[in-house]
Amino acid sequence: MESRPGDGRSGPTNLRSVPVGKPGDGRPVHPRAQTKGGGGMSLSAVEPAVGQPDLKSLFESAADDGTEVLKDAPLGEKTTLRAGGAADWYAEPNTIEGLAALVRVCREHNLPVTVLGLGSNFLVLDSGVRGLTVRLCGEPFVAIETDGEHIRCGAGARMKKVATEARRSCLAGMEFLEGIPGSIGGGLRMNAGAMGSEMVEIVEGVSFMDKAGEVFEMAGSDIEFSYRSCPLLKNQIALGAVLRGRPDSAEAIAERMAAYSQKRWDSQPAARSAGCIFKNPEAIPAGKLIDELGLKRTSEGGAMVSEEHGNFIINKGGATAADFLKLIDRIRQRALDERGIELKTEVQIIGKTLEHD
Repeated sequence: MESRPGDGRSGPTNLRSVPVGKPGDGRPVHPRAQTKGGGGMSLSAVEPAVGQPDLKSLFESAADDGTEVLKDAPLGEKTTLRAGGAADWYAEPNTIEGLAALVRVCREHNLPVTVLGLGSNFLVLDSGVRGLTVRLCGEPFVAIETDGEHIRCGAGARMKKVATEARRSCLAGMEFLEGIPGSIGGGLRMNAGAMGSEMVEIVEGVSFMDKAGEVFEMAGSDIEFSYRSCPLLKNQIALGAVLRGRPDSAEAIAERMAAYSQKRWDSQPAARSAGCIFKNPEAIPAGKLIDELGLKRTSEGGAMVSEEHGNFIINKGGATAADFLKLIDRIRQRALDERGIELKTEVQIIGKTLEHD
């Protein structure tokens, strides 16, 4: 999504610990549905230890909520780019308690944890992802409910569905979410934005889990957000959020959503992509820069710069992660050589630490 950098917001750290599976004394930041049990980041940079025990049984026994843990699970098919390798271990936890248990097992065995989200802003390396990869798509993590002028939503809830619920509840301010193909968790971590708006503008509060499996709540005003970044969630797992809206008619909200949708379809490709590949430099939008460099339709293997939008790289068929990386490198080098601009990736490249970050 093309968007200008927004004003960041930061404040004093003000955490409130929340017992797993129980709401706090105040309004829970995550939906109340999550009290029945239960976007990408990594909780650890260490490599997995050699000679592990039967991790599948260990994971599933610890979760104790019916969660199935898969070994060598293909991840490419779970992303919008349809490229990349497999996860050593993969799970879709059924409850918050189950997720906390999985996180604790990983900590005990020095295994990294990666949250995949909906896979709409990810490039998985062909070599795969070490440790445990989780996706929060169970019912406790995708709940959405309206509470006055606020919407409470789980981290796994689709941003488009949140926008639809806001319209139904006559709450304005969330229309821009309708065109972002990701989850609330991913949107929080990336401070996602479109059509001139960003997540930072509507976040009232966030709940998250640390690498010890502990759950905390924090007011939005106490969380640092910057352009396409939320440092707090780089090494924590977002569980849910309270988003604030403002009263308006459903008709006016629907009209804005329709206009945003039409603008998106007029300017963005329908082919498989991960959204915007690069963050916008201060001097010029990345898409415009790539267009001016004459790089539209440039290809590496099955990866090609979109003809409709220069900041989108599409999978025209059979692309590998290596194809995407080579094309990203070509674009970055041209931008640096010809314009002196260093492009930074917005798409999350997961699998190991890379110079693209």
